[in-house]
Amino acid sequence: MHPALPRVAPALFALAAALLVVAASLSVARADAATNEAAAPTDPEAIAVANLIYARSKSSVCYAPTFLETTSAETHIKAQPAFTKVRLESGQLFDHPFSVMTGEGGFTLTDAQRQNLRRYLESGGFVIASAGCSSKPWAASFRNEMNTLFPDHDLQVLSEDHPVFVNVFDVRQSTYKRGGPRLPHLEALTLDGRVALIFSPDGINDTANAGKGCCCCGGNELRQAQHLNVNILAYALTH
Repeated sequence: MHPALPRVAPALFALAAALLVVAASLSVARADAATNEAAAPTDPEAIAVANLIYARSKSSVCYAPTFLETTSAETHIKAQPAFTKVRLESGQLFDHPFSVMTGEGGFTLTDAQRQNLRRYLESGGFVIASAGCSSKPWAASFRNEMNTLFPDHDLQVLSEDHPVFVNVFDVRQSTYKRGGPRLPHLEALTLDGRVALIFSPDGINDTANAGKGCCCCGGNELRQAQHLNVNILAYALTH
C-alpha cells in the first residue's frame, strides 16, 4: 500500500490558479506588444516600393530588399525598408512610384494587368524587371509582354556611359557567379524621352541576401546587385 499523499490546503490551489492567470496575462501582453511593434507605422515621407503580384499569383520571394536601406543610408532618398505587395491590376500600384517585377518560369498577364501596367509606366511609374535566377522562360515571357504593350518601343541595351552605372556606386565592372568582371547587361524601355523600365535578363535579385531558401539558385546572377539596385532606384526618382 502506498502512503497517503498529504492533503494540500485549498488556499494553495487558489494561489496556484492565481499565478496561472497572471502568467497568461503577461503572455498576452507580450504578444500584444509584439503585434504593436510589428504594426508600428513607418516613415510616411519614405518612398514605398511595390513588389508586384502578376499573372495568377506570381511574385518575388527571392528579391532582396536590402538595397532600400542602403539607398536611405547612401543618398538623400528615404525608402521604406521592406517591399509592399501590390497586385498589378490594382489601383494601389499608382501609390508606388517604383516597383519590382521578378520571378521564374513563363507567365501571361491578364488584360487588366496589361492595361494597368501600360498606364502606370506612361504616367511616370518605374519598374525594375529581373529574371530570377536568370530564368530564360521568364525573360522570354517578359519580352513578349513588352512587345504586346509597346509594339513601337523596343528595349534598348544601356551603354557604359549611362548614369545608372555610376550615379551612386560604380558598377561598370561587376562580377557574376561565373565569368570575369563586365558591364551589367541592362535593357531599358524609354517613353517620351524618359526611361520607364529597366530589365535584367541575368537577374539582379541579390538572391544571396534574400533570406532562407534563396541562396543557391541557378543562373548567372550579378553579384553587385544590391549596389546596382540602389543606382537604379536613385536614377528613377531623380530623372
